[in-house]
Amino acid sequence: MARGNGRTINVKIPTVKVIKALETKLAQIKADYTKQDELEAKYQKAKDKWTKELAEFAVANIAKAENLRTNYRSWNNMLNVDFDLNTNNKEFPAEPEREFESINSCMYRDMVKEIENAIRILKLTDEETVSTSTYNSIARYL
Repeated sequence: MARGNGRTINVKIPTVKVIKALETKLAQIKADYTKQDELEAKYQKAKDKWTKELAEFAVANIAKAENLRTNYRSWNNMLNVDFDLNTNNKEFPAEPEREFESINSCMYRDMVKEIENAIRILKLTDEETVSTSTYNSIARYL
């Protein structure tokens, strides 16, 4: 297994820039969290539309189906039909992507608390730059 050469990155980042970046990220997290339900509803609507378009594509191309498989479930009177279509991804509708990261309330509270604490501590320091270890502990938010 290849190993790194053991060199570390040693940079001096101005404390003011780190505080500003954390404040910007905090504002973004708060805004995204308040819009999360709206964004999820928008995504689900796009996903439902895509599902219908995909079903229409499959039905329109069923004559090209290969490896047709069926499964009848008598307990709920459902017939499952599964088949393969030899195609490329440009021929069928593109699946929508989430434009946001869904977070639960516990994760949200923890992230906000940690960022706010980091901002408070950094505002108290007289140091002009942030140490590498401090930066490493908050880097996931930047």
